[in-house]
Amino acid sequence: MSSIHQHEQQWIEGQPTFGGLTDQVSALVENKTPRGWYIALAVSSSLTVVLLALIGYLVTRGIGVWGNNIPVAWAWDIVNFVFWIGIGHAGTLISAILFLLRQQWRTSINRFAEAMTIFAVICALIFPSIHVGRIWFIYWLFPLPNQMSMWPNFRSPLLWDVFAVSTYFTVSLLFWYVGLVPDLATMRDRARTRLKKITLGILALGWRGGNRQWQHYEMAYLLLAGLSTPLVLSVHSVVSTDFATSVIPGWHTTIFPPYFVAGAIFSGFAMVTTLAIIVRQVFSLQNIITVRHLENMCKIMLVTGLMVGYAYGVEFFIAWYSGNIYERFTFLNRAFGPYAWAYWIMISCNVLVPQLFWFKKLRTSIPVMFIAALLINVGMWFERFVIIVSSLSRDFLPGAWGYYKPSWVDVGIFAGSFGLFFTLFLLFIRFLPIIAMSEVKGILPQAHAAVDPSAGEHHTRRS
Repeated sequence: MSSIHQHEQQWIEGQPTFGGLTDQVSALVENKTPRGWYIALAVSSSLTVVLLALIGYLVTRGIGVWGNNIPVAWAWDIVNFVFWIGIGHAGTLISAILFLLRQQWRTSINRFAEAMTIFAVICALIFPSIHVGRIWFIYWLFPLPNQMSMWPNFRSPLLWDVFAVSTYFTVSLLFWYVGLVPDLATMRDRARTRLKKITLGILALGWRGGNRQWQHYEMAYLLLAGLSTPLVLSVHSVVSTDFATSVIPGWHTTIFPPYFVAGAIFSGFAMVTTLAIIVRQVFSLQNIITVRHLENMCKIMLVTGLMVGYAYGVEFFIAWYSGNIYERFTFLNRAFGPYAWAYWIMISCNVLVPQLFWFKKLRTSIPVMFIAALLINVGMWFERFVIIVSSLSRDFLPGAWGYYKPSWVDVGIFAGSFGLFFTLFLLFIRFLPIIAMSEVKGILPQAHAAVDPSAGEHHTRRS
């Protein structure tokens, strides 16, 4: 076996053929819906109904039903917004940046990572929308003339969020859809009913797999990857300026943009790892999503976890070195004040847990990486909670201090956002191919038969 064959074969186990790979992935959509899927959908959709009901209750009663009040005017709503935006970062990074760097291991996980990005951004968009209070005036955030002849305040970080997140969502959706086109055509050709053939035919945009179509597809995919790459870095940098442009101690710092980006990739990869472990186990995709794929994601979590831990240390150093008594107090209050419990949960999950991944035995253990990924996402939610709530609860004047407690509406809306996320994800894995078949075929040995003749010995047919 040649070196090329060895290099390509390492990511996919079992030497599958093109046709065998197509059959395996397509079967997940074509086979009868398993009972477990209905149970999971019933649970997630129930939580989604709770989310919609509580949003309706919020609109009719006002944001006083939340726990936030002066001095903590921002609380779980903004915490959840930043959390979900962070979750959505790994999908675009896997798809765009790793594609530009020609990292072949991305091909097995990029499809559902991209879908996760879109669903996470949808969940994120809910929170700033309902946080404005009067949702029926949300269109004022867009640069559209209205009945009062008023234009948005373009100096407002909230408006920057509108442009950054909507652009990120649009490009991510286009990137995901363009990558789906060849696989939608495959599903169209395999469809057994006329309705499916027509629906998939429309979605596949007339794809026939001709040489010119592949050239246009690859150019479009490359351009969207290049467009998505700066968005990975810019979106969470823009979100961080919601805080950094204020004068609140604990927020007014220039470290926030790189700190938030590293944290977003950290939490995003933790969610991708969690979903990948579940998907490969439930659908028996261990030969496509291998332990090596999961190990690579663990390595990225280790690197970004070290960046986040470094940022925590730098924050404390800056607070001490600045000589600002308010800044010093804010950070001491985070670690030893009334929210110390949240701070130390954050440190334990985000700094200590990723250190397990230094050891190969642990970062290749499915139970260890699954629990670690869950804990990292818990820690990243608490990071946003600590930054927002602890900074606001102890302001400049002790007479204005307060202690934030979430209401049942806060908790219900947060739980409902998970219901919406998993409802969308369950619908995705049931009706669309969760593995990018055309991309995985590109790293199989038989795809390089022209370069390495011995690699074509397993080629039977291409679907």
